[in-house]
Amino acid sequence: MNDCIPPPLLVARANQYRMRLTVGEHSARHVRRIVRSLLREWEMADLADAVELAVTELVANVVRHVPDRHCTLLVLRQAAGVRVEVTDGCSRLPSVTHAPPPGAEGGRGLLLVDAVVDKWGVEPESSDGKTVWFECLVP
Repeated sequence: MNDCIPPPLLVARANQYRMRLTVGEHSARHVRRIVRSLLREWEMADLADAVELAVTELVANVVRHVPDRHCTLLVLRQAAGVRVEVTDGCSRLPSVTHAPPPGAEGGRGLLLVDAVVDKWGVEPESSDGKTVWFECLVP
């Protein structure tokens, strides 16, 4: 038996997580797991439902609208909550349809994002591409 139990490692929690990926139809499930795990680690599990829904929509938009399906996911821990950014190489900016026709298969994703997050936006990149981001604040 050990007579000495070492103190826990004193490691600062990372304040961000970045991942470059090529997304497919099932990528959102994996991204949700990563985000859920980060939020638990950052003691922000109360934000998980909103963040998971919003990040799912952003990843789905990459699958649907970005020809090469390459993107970078950035999750940032902030004092007041969390910020998530999805950057891709497609310069076409997303548009929000305020009233998609009944029965339409698309056009509601960013409306859902708007409904569950505190703020969101789109920033064109200096080169081709854009970053779609959102923030969820701790209640």
